Formats: sequence, C-alpha cells, structure tokens
Amino acid sequence: MANGTHSNGRGEGERNKPPADEAALSARLDRLKHRLSEVRNNRKNQTDQSGSGAASANASAMARGFRLSSELIAGVLVGAVIGWGIDRLFSTSPWGLIVFFLLGFTAGVINVMRAAGVANSDASDRS
Repeated sequence: MANGTHSNGRGEGERNKPPADEAALSARLDRLKHRLSEVRNNRKNQTDQSGSGAASANASAMARGFRLSSELIAGVLVGAVIGWGIDRLFSTSPWGLIVFFLLGFTAGVINVMRAAGVANSDASDRS
C-alpha cells in the first residue's frame, strides 16, 4: 500500500489470468443465442401464417358484438311497437307500451344470452 498498489488478496498472477470457465460461459452464450434466434424465427413464422387470422379474429369479434347488440335492440323495439299497437287498438295507454317494452327487453336479454352461449337454447336440458 505504501508504494501506491492496492492489494485485494490475489497475487499478481491471478489478476491477469482469465477465469477458468470463460470458454464454458462463451459456449453457453453461443447456445443461448442460437436457441433465441430459433424461437424468434418460429414466432415470426407463426405470426406470418396467422397474420390474417388476427385480423379476422378482430373482425369476428366485432361482428359478434354487433349481432349481440342488435339482438337486444331488436327485442326492445319489437316489444315497444307491439305495446304501442295494443295501446292504440284498445286505448290502454301507457300500460300496453310499458308491459310489452319490459317483455321485449326480457326477450332481448334472453336472445343475447343464447347467442353468447351463456344460456342453453333448449329449455328441456334443465330437467
């Protein structure tokens, strides 16, 4: 220490000597790079093959969403029109509209559940 050198417990020969397993680490690094490039190539090939599949999946999801929303809206509108017609025919305003609006909403929700696969389309499966 007096002459400006620092001692870390190793001799002069040990400091200049490369680690004994540097070749093994280098070989492991090469194998890892090779495996990583294979995985990247496989993923690239899969995305190239299913590139149109992702776009069609988004389109399919959007189409399903439009179908489900139209099922609900159609049920409500049909119920409201039938209720309005009954009110006009029998002068029962607003009770026919209210009752058939609620029935149309219920039918719309049931249709949405059926179309989404939440509810069974056949009620005989329950028994």
